[in-house]
Amino acid sequence: MSEIDRQIEEHIPRLRRYARALAGERARADDLVQDTLERAWGKFHLWRRGSDLRAWLFSIMHNVHVNGIRKNSAAPALLPLGDDALQMPARATQEDGLQLRDVHAALACLPQEQREVLLLVGLEEMRYEEVAKILEVPVGTVMSRLSRGRERLRQIMAGAAVPALRVVK
Repeated sequence: MSEIDRQIEEHIPRLRRYARALAGERARADDLVQDTLERAWGKFHLWRRGSDLRAWLFSIMHNVHVNGIRKNSAAPALLPLGDDALQMPARATQEDGLQLRDVHAALACLPQEQREVLLLVGLEEMRYEEVAKILEVPVGTVMSRLSRGRERLRQIMAGAAVPALRVVK
C-alpha cells in the first residue's frame, strides 16, 4: 500500500460519517463513499501536494452528492436520518434516545445548505475556511448559513413551528 493510499484510507471513517448524515441511509451512504473514493483515486493527479487532503476528499463527496441530487431530482432532496445514520455513543436512558431522535428529525427539517454547514462545522469540526472551500461558497456565506441553521435548529428543538419560507419578488 502506498503512502497516498494510507493517507486516503485514514479519512474513510469521517467520510462515512458525513455520508450517512447527508444520504440518510446506510446503503446510499456507502455508495456515496465508494463513488467519492473512486473519483479521488481516478483524479488524484489533480490534487495539489501540500494542500489539505481531507478538504479535497470532502469537496469531492459534496460534489458527488449534489450531482446525485440533481440527477435524481424526482427524489426528495431532504431525507430523514435513519436510526443508524450516526453512530453516536449514548447513555442507556430513554431520554437520550428521544433527544437524539428529535435532533435527527430537526436536522431533516433544515434546508440542505444549512444542514451541510452544520454537519461539517459541528460534527466534523471543520474550520469555516475548509467548509467554504468544500462547498465552493464564500466564508461569509458559511457563517450566515451556520448562524441561520443553528437558530432554526434551536427553534425546532424548542417546539416552535418551522417557519414557512417567504416568497421574494
